[in-house]
This record gives sequence, structure tokens and C-alpha cells, in this order.
Amino acid sequence: MTDPITVRPVGLTQDTGFQIGARRTFPCLAVEAWRFLTSAEGLRLWLGETPAFVPARGARFQLADGTTGEITTFVPESHLRLSWLPPGWPRPAIVQLRVIAKDERCVVAFHQEHLPGPAERAQRSLHYATVLEALAETLA
Repeated sequence: MTDPITVRPVGLTQDTGFQIGARRTFPCLAVEAWRFLTSAEGLRLWLGETPAFVPARGARFQLADGTTGEITTFVPESHLRLSWLPPGWPRPAIVQLRVIAKDERCVVAFHQEHLPGPAERAQRSLHYATVLEALAETLA
């Protein structure tokens, strides 16, 4: 007798819990997108309400909702990676932002892993979809 096939829920990985990714191509140079995404206005859009801070490796932040984090990787005009711990979560999630040049266009990509469950994955999926729509208006 064979083992029944186990169907893994959407977004559940073997090693990093639930994850979500979202990306979109924009009609601007990567440097322009990066400049906006790391500005105070851009950070508010995709990260959340936070007191002003300069994004750099080791920079810590606390959002208005109590979420805390630290930038662990920062490669200007390319990508950053940060820890993201909302109140009540058992462990921090990891958020990655990448800006990828494509001639006169660029791709903005978000990836988040170590989400505690499918509800949080769905919430973050909606968040990134909203962010990408707002970026489409800003970066057009």
C-alpha cells in the first residue's frame, strides 16, 4: 500500500514556513525606483509608518503598530533584507526588497518568508498587491 499524497498549503515551504512573493515591472530606471523606495515616503508605503530613519545595514526601526525590525543586508540600488516582527508573532519574518534593472525599465520585487500561517500570508499578499498598485501610480 502506498502513502497518501500530502498536499502542502499554498505558500508553505519545507524550511521557512509560509512565504509570499510579489513583483512588477515599471517604466522607470532602477535607480529612480530605488531612490523612491528608500525615501521616507517610499518606506511608509511598503514598510509602514515609522519615525524617519536612514536605511542602511544595521538600522533598526519600530513601526507605529509596534512592529520592530533591523536591516540585515543593504546593497544600494539593488536590494535589502530586514527582519520584521509584529507584536505577538512567535519569530521575525524576513522581508526582501529587490530592484532589478531591465534596460529603461525595472522590476520591483518583494519576498517575505517565515510567516506564521496562511492568514498572515494572505494579509501580506494583499499588502504587497496594494503597494505595487500604488507604485504603478508613483513610478509611471
